[in-house]
Amino acid sequence: MAVQWFPGHMHLTRQAIAERVKATDVFIELLDARLPASSANPMLAELTQGLPTLKVLNKQDLADPQRTADWLAHYNAQAGTRAFALSANPGIGEKKPIQRLREACFELAPTRGGMAKPMRVLIGGVPNVGKSTLINSLVGRKTAKTGDEAGITRHEQRFVLADDFYLYDTPGMLWPRIAIDQSGYWLAVSGAVGKNAYDEAEIALELVANLQHNYVDCLVKRYGLKSDEATVLSTFSDEQAFELIAKAMGATSKGGHVAWHKAAERLITDFRTGLLGAMTLETPAQFAQWQTEAAAREAEREAHKALLRQQRRTSDTAGRAHFRSAKPDPRGITADPPPPKPKRNPQANGRPPVGGKPPVHGKPSARAPRSGGRGSR
Repeated sequence: MAVQWFPGHMHLTRQAIAERVKATDVFIELLDARLPASSANPMLAELTQGLPTLKVLNKQDLADPQRTADWLAHYNAQAGTRAFALSANPGIGEKKPIQRLREACFELAPTRGGMAKPMRVLIGGVPNVGKSTLINSLVGRKTAKTGDEAGITRHEQRFVLADDFYLYDTPGMLWPRIAIDQSGYWLAVSGAVGKNAYDEAEIALELVANLQHNYVDCLVKRYGLKSDEATVLSTFSDEQAFELIAKAMGATSKGGHVAWHKAAERLITDFRTGLLGAMTLETPAQFAQWQTEAAAREAEREAHKALLRQQRRTSDTAGRAHFRSAKPDPRGITADPPPPKPKRNPQANGRPPVGGKPPVHGKPSARAPRSGGRGSR
């Protein structure tokens, strides 16, 4: 099941960003540290192409520290890009992240600064990645609305962080077609996708399949699995593992059957809130492999579409040729012209031929007097 979500307000956001970029010095893309590549919007990368970019991996307290370090090295190796990780939630991360953010922005755009040329920064990211929480932390008070669901921010907002530092916040935005299936799954698990765009049970199965091979200890610890269950958990199929976890958390019906929706909802909530433990769902190498596979599927899809178009054109051409051969010509011209009509005899209706005399048997040459008329008197 592919996960797709691009409601109408995101199209308007794309248009607004395209205009704002024209007067922007640095672009900040806020990423989810648990899915650092899947939460990177390729459409934002296209819109901000050429701008110095700061990648901020938010929610680092919920992510695997070693994998976070790998992703920071991956992004810092890219030209025109700086990256660092933080936790925007108050009481968890650094108290004043504004200092690090300012330093990184002025490093990327050293010619900006001062009242004459203030730093103009645009911040963007996928929904529910924590932009509003970060902005509230930067400003020092609650100015942006926050919530644990996608699509809280709907309009662009401007914040003055200093006399020479302006920050423009944009609504969270996805892209029209998510080509990498795993990215769609992880975006749904993180809460970046609207609830009506995916099935929770299917998304939970994808999450279990990942955790079985990478963070099985987190599952055992969170749901109190027995030692023998923990031993075989990694060898189970995703459905078997999910059923085992569901029974351990008590998500069953009266007959002992697994309550799939209830279990899926709790598993996803435990991931979002960090109760499962610190984990990151992808590595740079894994994502590169997913990209290659997605590109191959896309090429196959385009080839199939081209073949269908060619078949349709061929069918249409044959149909038009058959239609032309079967339909009579409106001018009366056919492949075999009809035989010529016989010439009419002009004398058959008593008409004289051109330049000739009327026939003898025709109309009398002199009109006979009527009986009883003047000529008989």
